[in-house]
Amino acid sequence: MKIKLIIATCTIFVTLLSCKESESKVDIPSPKKSAFIADTIKLSKEEYYDKVLGALVGSAIGDAMGASTEMWHRNEIQLKYGYINGLTAATREQSPEGTWDHNLLAGATTDDTRWKYFMVNYFSSNKVKLSPEQFSKFITDYYASLTKELGGDAIAKNPDLLDNQIEKVDWIKEWARVALAYQNNGKAYQKALNRFYGGEMSCAGQLYTPMFGLIANNPEEAYSTAYEHSIFDIGYAKDISGLVAAMTQTAMQTKNIDSILNTAIFVDPLGYKSSRLVMRISQNVLDAARRTVLVSRNLSLEKDSLVTAVPKGYTHTEQDWLQQDYLYTYLDNDKKAIAFHAGEIWQITVTAIAFGQGDFEKTMQFIVNYGRDNDTVAAVAGMILGAKDGYSNLPTPLKTTILKVSKENMGIDLEAMAHEMTTSFYQ
Repeated sequence: MKIKLIIATCTIFVTLLSCKESESKVDIPSPKKSAFIADTIKLSKEEYYDKVLGALVGSAIGDAMGASTEMWHRNEIQLKYGYINGLTAATREQSPEGTWDHNLLAGATTDDTRWKYFMVNYFSSNKVKLSPEQFSKFITDYYASLTKELGGDAIAKNPDLLDNQIEKVDWIKEWARVALAYQNNGKAYQKALNRFYGGEMSCAGQLYTPMFGLIANNPEEAYSTAYEHSIFDIGYAKDISGLVAAMTQTAMQTKNIDSILNTAIFVDPLGYKSSRLVMRISQNVLDAARRTVLVSRNLSLEKDSLVTAVPKGYTHTEQDWLQQDYLYTYLDNDKKAIAFHAGEIWQITVTAIAFGQGDFEKTMQFIVNYGRDNDTVAAVAGMILGAKDGYSNLPTPLKTTILKVSKENMGIDLEAMAHEMTTSFYQ
């Protein structure tokens, strides 16, 4: 009996052992993320130059179109100009962030275009490796050169030159304070950053990060480089600064507006989408903007009354204005405490691009006539659409005026900048 019991026990043990050994270990693979645009389009040198020049000129057009009405409410714009269809004279007082002289002619630009000029110089002086450390030093070196000139003989002999120099110092000193602290230590940097332009989540990075999209090889690289250089941004403003660079890079490779906007969905190297509770704010804003644009397209004059009268000079239909004004009301309902809030700049940008469906002039007019910080929004959208279209496809009257005024009156040669970037890129 004992022998039978031992045999039975051994049989059960062997059976259990064999079952354990034969267990199937299933490891279902996780999805492998691929690049948003896997195959980088190989542009010829001529094609690359045309797109870079298109981006620079497109951005300057947007900046110039908004320069005369920067920070205005759209009712003020309509009262003075009706509906702005092109360039208007910058009849305004000079300011560090605005124009550096009073009452400039149509085509004059502000700090948005100065930052593009600044970035080309930064690229040229750091050809080996771009880094936030080098960027901060480039800013502080520029600031130091300006302050040194304040004590120069030329200013001592001509007090009128002092005003011009102080204007330049005032423009960069907020940035230099943060850049200096960035080079020193973390605690000092955090303090300086948290008081930058009053401590609000400004659109600082968006003034210059789209430029990284012109020199990157793919959207992910553009995003990462821009994000690293967004040392003046806080919160999700850093994500937005990365996205406008990535969208610019996508625009270098495709004319499809949906693909350009989808960059903000598929390019997320830091995993903002996985954030608890809130997830990715920039994508939430984009999704809401696209939904609202779709809703606006279903409005009709028969069923929906006009919110406001069609402004004088509006060249499209009443139906078009109904849709456009509906989107203006949507943007009004979500505007921030300051017009240059990064989230607001982003919201207007993506709404305008979705509304314009790739049309450069329609998009610029939507932005400029809305008001608020319209020159900055138009400069960001103008660079993206300019990279998409290339200089050769931009509206002739706008692009020729901008090239001429930028070079002869603003001292910024956009063609020379594009040549410099092209030469550097192909080396």
